[in-house]
Amino acid sequence: MTGNGQTSWAFADAFVAEDDALRWARDRARDAGLRPVSPSTGAALRLLAAAADAKAVAEIGTGTGVSGIHLLHGMRADGVLTTVDPEPERQQFARQAFRAAGFASNRARFIPGRALDVLPRLADSGYDLVFCDGDRMECLDYLDESLRLLRPGGLVCFEGIFAGGRTVDSGPQPAEVVRLRELVRAVRESTELVTSLLPMGDGLLCAVKR
Repeated sequence: MTGNGQTSWAFADAFVAEDDALRWARDRARDAGLRPVSPSTGAALRLLAAAADAKAVAEIGTGTGVSGIHLLHGMRADGVLTTVDPEPERQQFARQAFRAAGFASNRARFIPGRALDVLPRLADSGYDLVFCDGDRMECLDYLDESLRLLRPGGLVCFEGIFAGGRTVDSGPQPAEVVRLRELVRAVRESTELVTSLLPMGDGLLCAVKR
């Protein structure tokens, strides 16, 4: 990336100021060895949730609450975030972060467990937005579940599509990167979706269900 490109990227990350609750959640993520969404990605999620007038959002990968805070800020005041993560201790950090951000406890439903065990229990066509930041090897399954969960006009978003640049690298890549390429191809070729790949953070793949 050129110097101007790096400056533009930094400007995009700084465009929406993050508060103390978000900074605390980011610190907890770093302590746990996790990679939370970038500030610009979080701002995009906030915008998309607001544009969809989202009342029900499902999140795959709670982490320590960084993406969840952004989603909740964009959602309707009576909206509920359903967030799934296999590590309950991470969800405890997210609970604290949501509370520090000023969200009432009934604004989020925390479900510990593997996403592909939990998602089939969620209601068909019951969600306005699904955000996927889980196991890359399961991303195609997440897409299938998301299409079932979303109402017509709902959004699905996948974080980390660039995989640090490896997705577009022509050399041999690990299985998870190959799976991401398959996801990009499936989303791009679907007649059921209107898609865009947003070049922010580590790549945010978004699609609207027709």
